[in-house]
Amino acid sequence: MCWSATADLVAGAAIASVGAACVIRTRRAQDLPLAALPLLLGVHQLVEAQIWHMGGGTGAATVTWAVIALPVLAVWVPVGVWCAASRRAARRRVTALVAVGALTAAFLAHGLATRPVRAEIRGHTMAYVIGLPRAELLVAGYLIATVGALLLSGDRWLTGLGVLAGAGALVCWLLWRLEFVSTWCALAAVCSLVLYGWVSRRPAPRSALPADTYRS
Repeated sequence: MCWSATADLVAGAAIASVGAACVIRTRRAQDLPLAALPLLLGVHQLVEAQIWHMGGGTGAATVTWAVIALPVLAVWVPVGVWCAASRRAARRRVTALVAVGALTAAFLAHGLATRPVRAEIRGHTMAYVIGLPRAELLVAGYLIATVGALLLSGDRWLTGLGVLAGAGALVCWLLWRLEFVSTWCALAAVCSLVLYGWVSRRPAPRSALPADTYRS
């Protein structure tokens, strides 16, 4: 995972397979955005494998990686949590984080559209140089929207995923500050295995339950 082209390729293929299994096992339409997240992250790792083969630099693969990692995930995760939330209280809590994610994504998208994105191989990690203004605020908004939505989901599996992703973000920031985005996204992809357990344990919609389920 992000330590080499081969590692990204293997991890990406494995996570994408888990994502496909999550989508197939999903029984509730509102769970599909989150169920498809590992599939997106698996493809994301495969894109980075191509960047390794290119030796970094600029190009379509680098831009695609940055678009998925930054504005897309900033919106996808909180919206996915909002859709999957079964209680109104949880949806109300997550609504504010959807707004934070959308605002953060707008600034990130503007930055990617107006500034060149360059990938640099640094040892066994990949760094992405964008030169975003107020990068610390954008990273804070990004993590609040993504990790915060999971923590406030009201679902113990998603809360656990939020704890893992938040702890991983802290470790990646401390160990690989310049390569934070790449290493954290790789960790998030692996953490997406938790989503397979979440999908497997989600109840079926009431209309899909056997008729005798409703008998008293």
